[in-house]
Amino acid sequence: MNSMVISSLFPVFALLLLGHLLKRFKLTNDDFLKTSDRLIYYIFFPVLVFWKIGGADTGSGISWDLCLVGIIAIAAIYLVSALALKMFTVSAFKAGTFSQSCYRFNTYIGMAIVYNALGDEGVKHFSILIGFVIPFINVLAVSTLIWYSGERVVFSERIRVTLREIVTNPLIIGCLTGLLYARFINRFPAFLDNAFSLSSAVALPLALISIGGALTMKSLRGNLGLSMVAAVIKLLLLPVAGYLLLGFFQVSGVPFKVGMIYFTLPASASIYVLSAQLNSDTELASAAIVLSTLLSFFSLTVGLLL
Repeated sequence: MNSMVISSLFPVFALLLLGHLLKRFKLTNDDFLKTSDRLIYYIFFPVLVFWKIGGADTGSGISWDLCLVGIIAIAAIYLVSALALKMFTVSAFKAGTFSQSCYRFNTYIGMAIVYNALGDEGVKHFSILIGFVIPFINVLAVSTLIWYSGERVVFSERIRVTLREIVTNPLIIGCLTGLLYARFINRFPAFLDNAFSLSSAVALPLALISIGGALTMKSLRGNLGLSMVAAVIKLLLLPVAGYLLLGFFQVSGVPFKVGMIYFTLPASASIYVLSAQLNSDTELASAAIVLSTLLSFFSLTVGLLL
């Protein structure tokens, strides 16, 4: 393992461990974690995305092929997850959660690793990439959860719920406003730049500590089998598909490296939130998140080495 991999991954997993230990020794609690999650989701992370994109030269620097590859790969893995539902006879109660676990990625861990490994240039590409793929992922996730929820929901209601999840997503808002700002202004006065720098410095450490605090091995009991299947799809099949597609579309340089980090990320904690809201298995969600996070050390190592 070379020094670049160690310097990129060690800080991230060290903060995840710190978050877990803080919770275990009762230096943080559920109320703290819920509050920090809200602050990260609604304020600090969208500000970070807006700042990094808004001050970047996006006019000639957007890798549209990377965005296209991200969407195609997710679509392919979604179909694989649908086949896995049949192959492993996954119940309707678990189906929506399992499906998400196969393709939904942890944005916070991704941003931290991209920033450590690739700097501001990588953050710009990653921010734009997630701005495109998150709406698509939300459409797939919400539609599947509603389909298997056991409730008779009319088509217009499905559209409403899906659109609400997209247009109110702070990360998407941060990305789109950042692109607009970069297009028409493209620079921040010093006082704003310093303010964004200070607030953004909070985002990644707090996010990682919060994620670590939410990890618990108890959730794996009774859900190890399905969690492992989801982890194999998410951390093995998705990276392989992504790697082949990046080569096919001739994506290279920093966008290629960003793509490989993106494809090897663990499952997102938002799986739990959506599963709770739309009548799916939150225990499986917790188990899938924990196992995927632990195993992602190996997939991310390979992704960084490539």
